[in-house]
Amino acid sequence: MEIGLIVTLLLVLGAEFVNGWTDASNAITTVVSTRTLSLRTAVILAVVFNVLGALMGTAVATTIGKGIVDSGAINLVTIAAAKCSIIVWSTLAAKYGLPTSESHALIAGLAGAGLATAGPGVLLWAGWEKVLIGIAFSTFLGLSTAYILTKVARRIAAPFPPRTTKPLFKFLQIISSSFLAFSHGSNDGQKFIGIFALALVVGNAADKFSIPFWVILVCAAVMGIGTAFKGVRIIHTMGVKMLPLQTYQGFSAETAAASTITVASHFGIPLSTTHTIGTSIVGTGIAHRRSSLRMEVLKRVIFAWLFTFPICGALAFCITLVLRLIF
Repeated sequence: MEIGLIVTLLLVLGAEFVNGWTDASNAITTVVSTRTLSLRTAVILAVVFNVLGALMGTAVATTIGKGIVDSGAINLVTIAAAKCSIIVWSTLAAKYGLPTSESHALIAGLAGAGLATAGPGVLLWAGWEKVLIGIAFSTFLGLSTAYILTKVARRIAAPFPPRTTKPLFKFLQIISSSFLAFSHGSNDGQKFIGIFALALVVGNAADKFSIPFWVILVCAAVMGIGTAFKGVRIIHTMGVKMLPLQTYQGFSAETAAASTITVASHFGIPLSTTHTIGTSIVGTGIAHRRSSLRMEVLKRVIFAWLFTFPICGALAFCITLVLRLIF
């Protein structure tokens, strides 16, 4: 392989590594903040189930690799610039404990770099339609499902003393956290697998777009290492600062988020795990007691979500122009 392709693939893996610590860590936010599991145990759980999830299916990877931009109109510089924008923005946000959406960063970066390379015609509506559906899924379905589950859990547990119900919800939360980590791997983990496969096609290392097993394995492993590397600040922001969670709330939020992501993955819809678990936590907070939500922290989280699209798009656009001048 020529050096340009090797560098691009390394940047894809670098972005996947960042995804592991900034996004995959959301899968264990509530199980750590409720003290159901220790951080070390939760990280191991997240790594294992994220990797398993990434190995299951390729629908989302195909949407990202074939449906966002026209692969025939871009080059390796386009993909490299998109990955650089993700790494820069997500690393900066993680420094301040802000949970960014790697899904939104990836899509925005690819779009910005694609526009700088080939103009508006490079964007493909089929993939963007699924992206918009994913935003609606993560915002409304995650929040409403968590709200309903929290209400149901409270009603079921109401006749019993807390010392009886808390161990049960701790056990259920371990299951729901595993489910969420698995669903993250099946959606977010696949996005970078799709970009890796796209880079192989653009770099003439593959005749057509396909996703070999070794690509899935390498990307899943890198994401798992990223999750194990760090992510404590993200966990603290989402599961402690924004809303102090009880075990039944953690179970409700995780189950709602994981169910939403699993449905989306089945239809090849890329959505943001960060966005989904965030709105699910808000949903369970509203169902429990609206005043328990710390609005100042929530505003910072929403700020990070809203600015990810324009910042990553603009960064990728500018980086592409600079790289084209150099190369």
